[in-house]
This record gives sequence, C-alpha cells and structure tokens, in this order.
Amino acid sequence: MPNAISSERAQPWWKGAVIYQIYPRSYQDTNGDGVGDLKGIMQRLDHVASLGVDGVWISPFFTSPMRDFGYDVADYCDVDPAFGTLEDFDALLSRAHALGLKIVIDQVYAHSSDAHAWFAESREDRTNTRADWYVWSDPKPDGTPPNNWQAVFGGPSWTWDARRQQYYMHNFLPSQPQLNLHNPDVQQALIDVMRFWLDRGVDGFRLDALNFSLFDPGLRDNPPKIPAPRNVSRPFDLQEHVYDQSHPDLPGFLQRLRMLMDQYGEIFSVAEVPGPSPLEEMRAYTAGQLHLNSAYSFDFLYAKRLGVEAIVASQSNWLGAPGEGWPSWAFSNHDAPRCVSRWLEGADPVVRAKLTTALLFCLRGNPILYQGEELGLPQAEIAFEDLQDPEAIANWPRTLGRDGARTPMPWASADTYCGFSDAKPWLPLGQGHADLAVDLQEADPQSMLQFTRTLARVRASSPALQYGEIEFIDLSGDLLVFRRLWEGETIECVFNIGGTEVVAAITDVSSDQVLMCVGSDSPNKTRVPPYSCRISRH
Repeated sequence: MPNAISSERAQPWWKGAVIYQIYPRSYQDTNGDGVGDLKGIMQRLDHVASLGVDGVWISPFFTSPMRDFGYDVADYCDVDPAFGTLEDFDALLSRAHALGLKIVIDQVYAHSSDAHAWFAESREDRTNTRADWYVWSDPKPDGTPPNNWQAVFGGPSWTWDARRQQYYMHNFLPSQPQLNLHNPDVQQALIDVMRFWLDRGVDGFRLDALNFSLFDPGLRDNPPKIPAPRNVSRPFDLQEHVYDQSHPDLPGFLQRLRMLMDQYGEIFSVAEVPGPSPLEEMRAYTAGQLHLNSAYSFDFLYAKRLGVEAIVASQSNWLGAPGEGWPSWAFSNHDAPRCVSRWLEGADPVVRAKLTTALLFCLRGNPILYQGEELGLPQAEIAFEDLQDPEAIANWPRTLGRDGARTPMPWASADTYCGFSDAKPWLPLGQGHADLAVDLQEADPQSMLQFTRTLARVRASSPALQYGEIEFIDLSGDLLVFRRLWEGETIECVFNIGGTEVVAAITDVSSDQVLMCVGSDSPNKTRVPPYSCRISRH
C-alpha cells in the first residue's frame, strides 16, 4: 500500500515516493498476440500494490507505428490498438486509484512520429498552417544537410524531403521528426495534450529526453569533442552537443506546463535528462516552484561499476539547497542494462539484487524501480535474429541495445511463456528468468520479492528515508556509511559493496534498532562483512 506520511509537516504524495516502471509491451499479454497490453497491467495491479510502491510509471502506450516502440507517437491522445483502448486506460486508472496507486505516464515532447497528422500536413508545402511545426531547413548550396548535427541512433540528424525540397531534423530515427518548440502554437498543442490526460485523471508525467526538446534556431555546427573519443559506435559521440539540444528557452516552456499541472493539485513531474554532464540542465528544469518537481540523469543507468565515490558525488549534487529541485534515481530501466548484471560481480546474484535495491531505497530522492527488479532479473542476451531494437540492429555487435532489459515479465515458472502470454512473445524470455518467476518467489520467504516488500515497508515507516537530509559518515574504499535525518529521526545506512570485510568508523550502539540487513548478522556493528548492508534506526 502507499506510503503513509507520518511527519507532522505534510508532504506532497510524490516527495520520497517509490515509483514502479512498467514497460507495457513486456508486462502481461491478455489477448494472445505476444505483446503486453493495458488490460494486462490492470490484471497485475494487485502484484504492484503488494510491493508497497506509491505510483506506477507506464511507458508509452499511445498510437504509434512502433518504429521505436511507442516513443514515436502518431496520436498523443489515443491508445495504440496493440495496447487496447482509451476505455481500457480509464479502467486501469480507476483500479490503480482504488488500490491507492498513482499513475504517471510518459510524454514525448521533443519529437513525434512521421505518421502523425501534424507532420503529414507540415511536409505538404511551406505555407500550410503547420509548416513550421517541425524543424525544416534548406540544403547547403552543394546539397548537403544544413549543419553537422548527428542523430543518437547513427547518421546525420537530417533527412531530405522531396515535397518541401528541404531537410527535416530528427535527433533519433528519421521516422521521429523534431517538433519545433520555438513555435508557441506547438507549445500550446503539447499543453493541450497534457490537459487531455490530466482531465482523465492521471497523477503525473515523466518527460522523455527532455533536453532534446529545444535547439539553437540558428542551426550552428556543434564543435568536435577534443580529444576525440576512440572506438565509438556512432558519430553522435564525436561531438559536443552545444547547439542541437539544451537551449536556455526550455525552462520557459516548463513553466507553462507547471502552471497547467498546478491547476489539478499534486501532479508529479519528472524529467529524463540524458547526457554526460546533465547537472546544470537538471537544476534549471526543477528550480524553485515554477518548473518541474524532479529529474533523473544517467548517473547510474550506464555505470559499469558501482563505486562509493560516484554514489557520493551524485548524491552531493542534491543536498536540498534553497530553490533546488527534488531528485529521482533509477539503476535500471527499459533503455539501460539491468544493474544486477553490471555491478557487484563477485557477489551472489540474489545478494547483488538485494544490495542494489536497498541502496536505491536509501538514497535521498525518489527511487524508480524497473519491472523485474523486484525479482532480481539479470540482463537477457538476445540473439541477432531476435532483436527488435533499431539501435541494436543498426550497430550490431558494437551496441547490444535495449532488448535485453525489455524481455517479458516471468509470472509462472512452469508455463510455456512464464505466464506472460499464451502466444510466442515479441521478445524471447530471458535466460534463467523462469527460475526467478513471481510464483516461486511468493513461496520463498527469503526471496528477492519478499525482500523488496519488506524494504518498502521499512521506507514507508520512516520519514527520514522518505524525504530526510543525507549526511555522509564514513567513505573508505568500498565502505559507504551515511545517515538520513528528519525531525528527530536518524536512520543509519551501512553498505560494503566490496568483497573484503571492512571496519567502519561508527559508534557501536547496541540500542540501535536494526530495520533491515543483508549478509550482516554480526553483533559487532563496526565490522562490516563483504557485500552487505545494515539499515538501523538510532
């Protein structure tokens, strides 16, 4: 059930909330086509509620040709038939609210699909009412694209359109043309989209790749990275992305979105901000009370190892200075390899899963738990002939892509497709995932699933863990000791993320109440076993 606010000072529902991400194609299929759907999510909401999370973020389910599996939207205000109908969404929303769960949906405002009616009109000629709703530019005199910008998925950010005799811009696939948010009419159209979903009763929005939404209208060339990186899989990585994203006018658009959301009460807004140095943008997008509530970066999503210094550096950027936004954190998602396959290689897989999730729940900010993390699912290996991800197919084998994190959720170990579907799924089941299925873990009191539920209860009972300050106590090697503090409550979190026992420079207080531990049952609290954690209340 959702977190109870036990503090004397009321907090908005989203502050400190645990958000559970669902990738709908891979959660539960109910119509036998091998693709998950909205009815499937509704069918499994009791499982979600049992985890003790506060809200559910549902990845795109809007009308789409699925070139990028829903992140190429052809109609922002309808449901793709593969996922169901608007009535199915309304039923899901109603059921979620009955269970005390909030619903957060994805919004993709940087680009649409080339199948969107807006783009069909825009490309007809240069004088129609939506002629400048997308980013069009004449070629250089030699016929080449207007500038040197490169797309994330490979190749130039420009595609020639014979009807307009111009190039159009796309930061991702050519089938994802860039919306021109410098145009106030485009901004208003997107505000109207947000209003449509608010009127249906959604509780929040996750804004996809937000820093890609606005660009330099002068279309200046990006400078090269110096020194140039070696062995890149895409030309995009050879540039400093100074002009093709992160334009300073973007916070002004976010203010317009926030004004709308505030009319509907406590609506949660969180931005995804990819890139190597996103901190400045994250601060601008969440500053004060006029912008978004929260943002998360890729600090952890692609990190090859879990290091104490990196954890501290990331947390230290969000210590609660006046006017600072509220952070969110994800260790895994639909785009990134699952963290249990990247981190703590020397530890037992179940211990890995428990340690990483415990850390995620103890950090200051909102934990975003990706479907399957509550089971400790590892990253799946997908053969080339089974790949669906356009980035992976284009860059094989240099980029293994996103499919390995998107495989179907295993519900029933003995079923042919683990209870996900009666038909062959759109992606194969992950290796060993049947052994981690929900039904098996339900019956095991020591399972990762039961651990996740207990961890959520511990967090829900502690205002300090939900929204308290963070204070670092001991940082040496693989030892991480910090405290969460809120109105007289102190929670001490001790993590050893290495394979060697360490001694912590902390007071061994026998009266401490141990709330949760992994691999640490010694009465000597200063000695911290390898790959262990202890969460206790002072």
